[in-house]
Amino acid sequence: MGKHTKIVGPAGRFGARYGSTLRKKVALIERKMRAKHRCPRCDTLGSLRRVSIGVWTCKKCGYTFAGGAYTPRTELGRALLPEELKMMKRSKEKASSKAR
Repeated sequence: MGKHTKIVGPAGRFGARYGSTLRKKVALIERKMRAKHRCPRCDTLGSLRRVSIGVWTCKKCGYTFAGGAYTPRTELGRALLPEELKMMKRSKEKASSKAR
């Protein structure tokens, strides 16, 4: 890193342009994007890579999935995991079968 990029980090390439607030926001987003993420299938840390906007792939197991633009799991996506959705559907089916 350069001499004067302690706060903005990777956004230091913009120099004095675009304002400090925007450079800090870009730096935060890029740090999140380039951080080590865990694969949802094989649970390996650091093997997940961003292919394009919203597309993530694991280098170890080859699992490719859609996620967030800058992180593999978004806050909205964390609300309910696919396994939790399946469990909810099963419990609804059981409740409807008991009601019959």
